[in-house]
Amino acid sequence: MQPFTTLTAVAAPFPKPNINTDDIYPGPLASPIIRLKKASMRDRTQMGPNAFAALRYDENAGPNPDFILNKAPYDRAQILIAGANFGCGSSREMAVWALAGIGVRCIIAPSYGDIFYNNCFKNGVLPVRLPEGEVQELLALAADAADPTFTVDLEGLTVTGPDQTPHRFEVVEYYRQALLGGHDEIAATLLRLDRIEAFDRDYRGQRPWIRY
Repeated sequence: MQPFTTLTAVAAPFPKPNINTDDIYPGPLASPIIRLKKASMRDRTQMGPNAFAALRYDENAGPNPDFILNKAPYDRAQILIAGANFGCGSSREMAVWALAGIGVRCIIAPSYGDIFYNNCFKNGVLPVRLPEGEVQELLALAADAADPTFTVDLEGLTVTGPDQTPHRFEVVEYYRQALLGGHDEIAATLLRLDRIEAFDRDYRGQRPWIRY
């Protein structure tokens, strides 16, 4: 997993609330891209084309010119500034895989669906929670600035927009360290292997009747 320390990138404003995982990663009947790129449903590394597919493409699988991620400079966005309850709905982890597949490494929103929020950390995407008022300020900056470049600093726990005002956020320290080091849950567990084995030896030493 790619480490996340500091990200400086274009941020796209996407203010609609209650975007669910079926919007982010639509199923075959809702996705016009599926018939052309079937791997976007099967291969985790090729799911990017299906991200927001029902919104990004028209019925002929051509780009929808009205969708924000099809407009310059937002077609280069690695940061998504979203509305409340982003990633609600079903638990499909493919939603995060698809976002990562189009280069999104950070999402900023007032709130998230709980499962989607946790899935982000497991896949190298940083979900930042900020108060509603601050998110609205950042949405306006992203929409109106001549250069909508933002910096997200996971080490310093700040988001800074074009106006250079830092906005502080919080992340559970376990997840913060995992992202900083580029560790998924398996890698994070292996880092603690010595302690796990020591606990196991001590546990069995106190319970010699256990055999496994």
